[in-house]
Parts: sequence; C-alpha cells; structure tokens
Amino acid sequence: MTTAELYAEFAVREARGISPTYAALAHAVSEDSHLLAFLAALPEAKRQPNLLFGVVRFLGGPVEDPAAFGEFVAANAGAVAAQMRVRATQTNEAGRCAALLPVLAGLPQPLALLEVGASAGLCLYPDRYSYRYGDLALGTGGPVLDCAATGFTPPAALPQVVWRAGLDLNPLDVTDPDDVAWLDALIWPEHAHRRDRLRAAAAVAAADPPRLIRGDLVEDLPGLAALAPAGATLVVFHTSVLYQVPMPHRRAFVSLVGDLPGHWISNESPETLPRVDLPEPPGGNLYNLLALDGRPLAWTRSHGQEMVWLAA
Repeated sequence: MTTAELYAEFAVREARGISPTYAALAHAVSEDSHLLAFLAALPEAKRQPNLLFGVVRFLGGPVEDPAAFGEFVAANAGAVAAQMRVRATQTNEAGRCAALLPVLAGLPQPLALLEVGASAGLCLYPDRYSYRYGDLALGTGGPVLDCAATGFTPPAALPQVVWRAGLDLNPLDVTDPDDVAWLDALIWPEHAHRRDRLRAAAAVAAADPPRLIRGDLVEDLPGLAALAPAGATLVVFHTSVLYQVPMPHRRAFVSLVGDLPGHWISNESPETLPRVDLPEPPGGNLYNLLALDGRPLAWTRSHGQEMVWLAA
C-alpha cells in the first residue's frame, strides 16, 4: 500500500464518522504531493496518520484546516520529522478495557495481567474502572467506559486482579507532564470525552503505579511473565500493537505467547494475526478482532466504543 493509499484508507475506514477533522485531513494528505514527499523521507513505519497528526498537535500546530496544517509541516519540517522518528503511536486508551472485560471476567480468578505494548499502563486497571454496556452499569470507580455491545451478555462482576505489569519499548510515565502531553496529543481533536477519560485513568494509575518494563515483546516477555504470582491466572494481552512489529518478530511472539502458561488475549486488526475464516465486519469501518488464545471472539472498535460478538 502506498502512503497516499494509507491516508485515503484511514480517512474512510478509521476516521469517517468518528473524527471529521482527521477524515478531512487524511484525505487532503493523500492528495498533497508536498506532504507525501515529506513522508517518503521517513522510514515506512513512521508514516502513519496518527503519528503525523499527533506530532503536529504535540508541537502546537493546527489540524482543523488542511491548508494550515500543510503550511505548518513545511515551515517546521525538521522538528516534525525529528519527533516522528523518536516517537510512536502509543495511544493509551482506557476505553479498550470495555472490550477486554467480558473475556477477563470469564477466566479463572484471580488474574495476573501482563500487557505487551503497555504505553503508560492505563489498560492494566480493568478492575478499577466503571462500565456501561447499554442499560447495564458495572463498577463504581475511575472513569466510566461506554461500549455498545451486540450479541453477548456483559459480565455481572469485575475481574479480580492481584498483579499487573507492562512491557514496552518506550514506557510512558503518567506523572511526567511531557508524557501525558504526548498521550493527549494522540487523542483525536473532537474527542473531549477521551481527554477527560485520560485524566481520570491517569489518576488511577498514578495512585498505584504498575510495574512497567522497558523491553522487547519476544526477548523480555518470558522473564517478566515468570514474575507473576503463583495461584493467579497469567493473562498476556495487547491492543493495536502488532501492526508496528515486523512480521518475523510478530511470528516469534505468537509462537512464544502460545507456549506461556495462562491465557493470551489479542485485540488487533485481523491482518496482523494468522489467517482464519471470518465473517465480514459490520459496515465499512475498520474493526479489530478480539481473540482468546487465538480463537476469534468479537469485532471491536479501536477505542473500545463498540463490540460485536461473533456467532458461536
């Protein structure tokens, strides 16, 4: 896929109906020869729409007007490129816990959670947040996570978590203003509710910081998993991470995680995992595939705002 196609697809399948600002901006980038030339000078993995848009926002640039956006990138090309080279899309969306919760609640309790690609670790607190699945409310603490649920009965109780740890190449610290500013810059412009949720989830994490380890998802996973307490069910999980991992390393991770004790929850775009026969996702939007130990369970939206359970 060319960079122009990447941005055009992002506009239609990811941003349409969710962020009019980013839908219009991504469409404009897909047709702007100057911006495409700027992106072509970066490594392929650093050309992602969310990374470019987040860096411009982080640097104080405009994203509401495509023309002003292009002018800002042209005038600050060195600074934008430098930030894109050293940063990654580490969107730490606590709302994704709403998609993970039904699976976590159904596993043998208590749980030892280990997130791969944990960013600041905000998804390591599914037991501390509150949830709303239509008319069903669950939990009393933290931010309230709304999820439109189809095809399944939401859990009646929160999971019991006795240990939580995260692995990331560049873990972020919710007590560091610069790290929180980067997390904020990755939130799409219209999503004020997600900014409120970020602040509330960051407060939960700051009150009881998780164990976050700087490391590789293959080389360092076994050592961290070995620290999980005996008597707890180890759960290795990740959301929207594997697309950033080169294919040979991705295959090595899938092989490794399958041999660990406990369970593996993945919530990734279907293309990143071994191919299986699946029904078409709802509508024309982009969905992740939620799976337990490699078995597909549901289609989910990237911020946890919707999940559609697959037929048995």
